[in-house]
Amino acid sequence: MTLQLPSFSQTVQPEWIDHNGHMNVAYYVLAFDLATDEFYEGLDIGITYQETGYSIFTLGMNVDYLQELFEGDLIRVETRLLDWDHKRVHYIHMMYHVEKGYLAATNECLGMHVSYEGRKSEPFPELVQAELEKMLATHQTLELPKQVGRKLGIRRK
Repeated sequence: MTLQLPSFSQTVQPEWIDHNGHMNVAYYVLAFDLATDEFYEGLDIGITYQETGYSIFTLGMNVDYLQELFEGDLIRVETRLLDWDHKRVHYIHMMYHVEKGYLAATNECLGMHVSYEGRKSEPFPELVQAELEKMLATHQTLELPKQVGRKLGIRRK
């Protein structure tokens, strides 16, 4: 049985294409942000969750651009939970070209559960923590993508 990861699909739009004729870096991040919204919705901490006075703020991200995407390409972004604690969530998005099957880009993120009152971090609700625990147990059975935890720099021999 294959593990079904949370996913989001989108077609590369004409306005996402830059002067090089391929998808602009900003729109990779937009597609990843839309996938984040979908991922959070699945955990019941999405857009309507903000009505409770809480949200998830992104603390940091790494984006790796691995292969080009072009106008009209159908992409699928799969999300894998890497770790979590009572206030933070660490995950990676993997963007695939649907027709050709290649990995086009990855986006590793760290988010923080925040209360709008005081704009300070707060623990996730117990139900969300229980869901994260179940999800992590399942997602940990997969091999880590090589982009996880990567350091940006010039490689020297």
